[in-house]
Amino acid sequence: MNWLAERWPDVIVPLVAVLAGLIVTLWLRRRAYKALDKWAKKTKWKGDDMLVQATRHPSILWCIAISAYLAVAVSTLSSTWRTRAGNGLWTILVISLAISAVDLMTKLIAFYGERFKTPERALIVCNNIARAIIVVVATLALLDIWGVPTSAILLLAVLVVLILALSLRDALPNLFATLQLNARPHIKIGDYIKLESGEEGMVREMGWENTRIEQAGGGFVSVPNRKLIQSTLINYGLPLKKAKEPFRFMNRVYLRELTGLKASNLRELANILKDVPDSVVYYHTHIFVEEHDFLVPEPANEFALWVSNTIDDKILGERLAAIDNSEFSTMGALRDRLVSMIEEHLNLVVRPEDALRNAPNGMEFHFVKAVSVILSTDYVAHDLREFVEVLRKLSQGSLYFHLFESRLRLGRGRNDFSTWLEDDLGEKELAAQVARLDPYNYTLEGLRSALIQLTEKRILT
Repeated sequence: MNWLAERWPDVIVPLVAVLAGLIVTLWLRRRAYKALDKWAKKTKWKGDDMLVQATRHPSILWCIAISAYLAVAVSTLSSTWRTRAGNGLWTILVISLAISAVDLMTKLIAFYGERFKTPERALIVCNNIARAIIVVVATLALLDIWGVPTSAILLLAVLVVLILALSLRDALPNLFATLQLNARPHIKIGDYIKLESGEEGMVREMGWENTRIEQAGGGFVSVPNRKLIQSTLINYGLPLKKAKEPFRFMNRVYLRELTGLKASNLRELANILKDVPDSVVYYHTHIFVEEHDFLVPEPANEFALWVSNTIDDKILGERLAAIDNSEFSTMGALRDRLVSMIEEHLNLVVRPEDALRNAPNGMEFHFVKAVSVILSTDYVAHDLREFVEVLRKLSQGSLYFHLFESRLRLGRGRNDFSTWLEDDLGEKELAAQVARLDPYNYTLEGLRSALIQLTEKRILT
């Protein structure tokens, strides 16, 4: 009691400092967390809530440590003991901060890992890296607090980092690529992808180093994740159903063969036209239009052009030019329409000499026969994606064959594409849309674009 009576200021002053420090720091803590709670409610970022949760309870210990440090600072202890006590309190504070930082980083990594569907192994690696960094920083801070030289430790840490970087020089790029893939989920399991290097197939598994792709022909291929990031690739989305039978693209070339038949007037034109083969009618209508699609207005057939320009019968020429080739599914029907229109016109002329008006010498109508040669190509389509890819690089001759020649000259009634889409893929709606395309209202490139747009729209739905 005598010692307390003599030394009471040495006890009361630190005690008052502790109490005053606790009151002030706890009040400031309360005000700070009220502001943090309001801020967290206003923002949509979950990290605010995690920060509050990770620091709410440890912050009480921080308030006690700061108050105790104030008490030590105003105490009458010797400088040696004050230094030791201060260092001890700073040690407690640093360790507490490190534990809170580890807790916060673990929650953030788990949150973003679930959001971006990061593989579990990648999450474990990220957690270990984050903890290692925090532990290293905390350890260096503690060594500095206690006055331990850190130069050698820093050098050792740098060497360890370099060794790890060299040993993980292949794994780290793939890990970072995995994080990128998960941050921008433009590739997911079940997608059908095609890389610029040629690999293609369905994504079956996405690991933290490689992605496994099941190839269309069977078998698997592992692609490093960094290659997926660095390469240009096409993502077709979900796999499409395969056709019962693949579509095999054909091509055609044709040769012109003179028949030796020629007409000098309308009567001869009608009489010869009745007996010529379908290949002659086809040449002077469809192939003629294909070869002269640069003319404006585009001629409907060569007969109309000859009647208008050579025979100088503008009325009949306009009537022949008005014939819509798309209305006829066979060459025989188109031939009958041409013949009947010419004969009707001849029956209506008033002066006989008009019906027998001859073409100038050397300008008779020469009947030409188209001899087609059908060739197979290397292009095959098993589904709509492959169908689109082939359409992009298909020759105009092959496109013309499947849209025009098979439907009209071969008497199939509809184009090859619509037949395959409906019969082998079951795509009735798409087949009907393709069948409704009027090939005479498009250029061949316009038809190609229309086909690609219709098919891509169906793929995306």
